[in-house]
Amino acid sequence: MPTLFTPLQLGSLEVPNRIFMAPLTRCRSEAGDVPGDLIATHYAQRASAGLLIAEATMAIANNCAFMGAPGVHSDAQVAGWRKTTDAVHANGGRIYLQIWHGGRACHSLLNGGAQPVAPSAIAIEGGEIFTPDGPKPYETPRELRDDEIPGIVEGFRRAAENAKRAGFDGVEVHGANGYLLDQFLRDGSNKRSGAYGGGIANRMRLMLEVVDAVAGVFTHGRVGLRISPLNSYNAMQDSDPVALTTALCNALSPRGLSYLHVMRADFLGKQVRGAARRQHGLLARRGGARRRIGRRRRDRVRHLVPREPRSPRAHQGEGAAERARPVDLLHGWREGLHRLPDARGRRALIPTRHAVKTATGRAGSRGRRRRRCHRR
Repeated sequence: MPTLFTPLQLGSLEVPNRIFMAPLTRCRSEAGDVPGDLIATHYAQRASAGLLIAEATMAIANNCAFMGAPGVHSDAQVAGWRKTTDAVHANGGRIYLQIWHGGRACHSLLNGGAQPVAPSAIAIEGGEIFTPDGPKPYETPRELRDDEIPGIVEGFRRAAENAKRAGFDGVEVHGANGYLLDQFLRDGSNKRSGAYGGGIANRMRLMLEVVDAVAGVFTHGRVGLRISPLNSYNAMQDSDPVALTTALCNALSPRGLSYLHVMRADFLGKQVRGAARRQHGLLARRGGARRRIGRRRRDRVRHLVPREPRSPRAHQGEGAAERARPVDLLHGWREGLHRLPDARGRRALIPTRHAVKTATGRAGSRGRRRRRCHRR
């Protein structure tokens, strides 16, 4: 019977176990959006995962939605990422790069004065974006013309070429969480007409074109795609997320991607309370499952792994690399209980193999095996 530690064929890439590190924005890049030594250390420490997926990385210049986010559109950035891939491969790991365009989630203060672009001129309502001048409201984006869209596709293709030059094993196309490709996909943000607006087939056209362009560099078997059909983050909604996701999956299936990364959570709870709950209760319940059953589970496992401070400033300066979490979670889970200091110097518990199974709710009946972890 397969376990978390059983090898898996992921498209054309074989991975040694089934524990993957999802892309996590770290905001640690150096001047010029160049990933440096600190980023290389961060990923090298986690190389025992079956697959690492590096953070959201700008495919095209001047389309950043986070201060400190890295890019992969310049030679200096390619050289910076080469440090990361060399370090991960030296530790026996495999790593994909998530390539990304922020769309209307960008701000001119982060991008040399460039106005954000989107499928339609609709700003993100509510919330603010952090800029060098402090928090600012989101700007109203400029609607992309149809004749500009091939340039977006080409930008993603070049980013894939640069990722390959930097030594990545593959790429993940970021089509989730209210960024450009997701903005085209969902009808709450895409109000345009023409080839890229209107019906589902037109709205998913850009995403499929980008996937195919990137696959021309890596092959489909080394390309992943991330989507979030229920996440209302960045003011995103769709009138029929089930039909949209079904059509997209049917279009992707014959392409033979490395994987489809489906994020089920709704950060703000607006989508699952709205159209999804009214029309498709099952999917809405799946999207809300984390809230219903997750609280007790989080209470049981939240201290099993060390946490890092989220502020970008906490990761900068002298000694930052040494303060980064010295994690080899896979070794800890495989061999039993290990105690590792977390980023604040406390001792953190790493669960035994049994605790991993019980924490994920797969330990048998409640009466026979209680969820637990052990302290050595």
